[in-house]
Amino acid sequence: MQKSLENKLANILKSIESRLEENILFFKGMDIEYIKEGKSAKATVEIRENLLIFRFGKTKTTAAIGRLAEMIIDSGKEYDDCIINYCERGSSILIKTEKNNVKVKYMDREQEPENFHDDVTARTNRVYLVKAGEADAVLREIGILTAEGKIKNDMIRKYNQIDHFVELVEGLIKDQKNKDSITVLDCACGKSYLSFVLNYYIKEKLKKNCYFIGLDISEQVIESSRRIAQNLGYRNMEFRQVDIQNYQPDRKIDIVISLHGCDVATDMAIAAGVRYEAGGIVVIPCCHRELLSQYEYKPFKEIIKYGVLKARIADALTDGIRGLLLEAMGYEVSIVEYISPLDTPKNLMIRAVKKGSRNRKTYDEYLSLKENLGINPALARLLNI
Repeated sequence: MQKSLENKLANILKSIESRLEENILFFKGMDIEYIKEGKSAKATVEIRENLLIFRFGKTKTTAAIGRLAEMIIDSGKEYDDCIINYCERGSSILIKTEKNNVKVKYMDREQEPENFHDDVTARTNRVYLVKAGEADAVLREIGILTAEGKIKNDMIRKYNQIDHFVELVEGLIKDQKNKDSITVLDCACGKSYLSFVLNYYIKEKLKKNCYFIGLDISEQVIESSRRIAQNLGYRNMEFRQVDIQNYQPDRKIDIVISLHGCDVATDMAIAAGVRYEAGGIVVIPCCHRELLSQYEYKPFKEIIKYGVLKARIADALTDGIRGLLLEAMGYEVSIVEYISPLDTPKNLMIRAVKKGSRNRKTYDEYLSLKENLGINPALARLLNI
């Protein structure tokens, strides 16, 4: 390359180095083609343990990110031009030298669904946020898609649930617009379906940096989640086998989520969100057992003698008390139907957004209910109130 061209290219590659350092968790790789008199040679760049792996011909070089420009230019000294494709999750940059000039093109790495073979949109009358065709990698990895890119018939319900969850929390995510990056804590994460899909949506559709932490006491599901993250190249995720109550984060938690945390596991997730002063808490409860054995209410004596009705009232009381306690802790709360009760009875979502300081009036209302019902809910104990 001519010296003037090397200098121009070096300036651009220095900005790429800075971008790579900032977005290292989302970097996918670089492909480089050197060209001279109709002949070409290729090189690649990848990241391992925060170091560059530069491959050119039979040579493999490991170096710090700050040497990216140097390695690319040194390897191309005997060539006239080069084409560099820098790829990260959700976007790419094409750099091309031509006639002693350097051209740069920024592109979103999105594509419209070309073969939505199952035509699920027509069958479900739903416009999806997480679309097959665009999100195939993550949908295939979590078992929604077949290897051929079709939605599995027995996974359509799960696909609808996951996509509707994204729809219901999208506003909460966008409310974090003043943050450079969003950290999401998934409590009792299980197979982490929601985290993987949210990770894709926040980074690749909303174009916002994010970091995910999944907690579960099961070693098996944690290992499974780690394997999926590795397969997807999602380096902005970590999974830990730990009891929620024993976890101490080393970064600010912005949003806490929990899907079908059984019985008081949901309370543990909510308490964690309050304890870490999360801006948003989104939980979908499951298995409301605790208050069923506690509450009594004399005016309802002749109604709750029927076990099934006592259980249903206990379900409503449990989630209502959770909402009330969140309000007492300064959150604005909504309790909405997550999906149709025809799909599953576990169909409520509690969504809380931090708005201010503690609300004494609401807390006094909770104390009155506690006395009248004869209950001592786990969430209050976990919050030490």
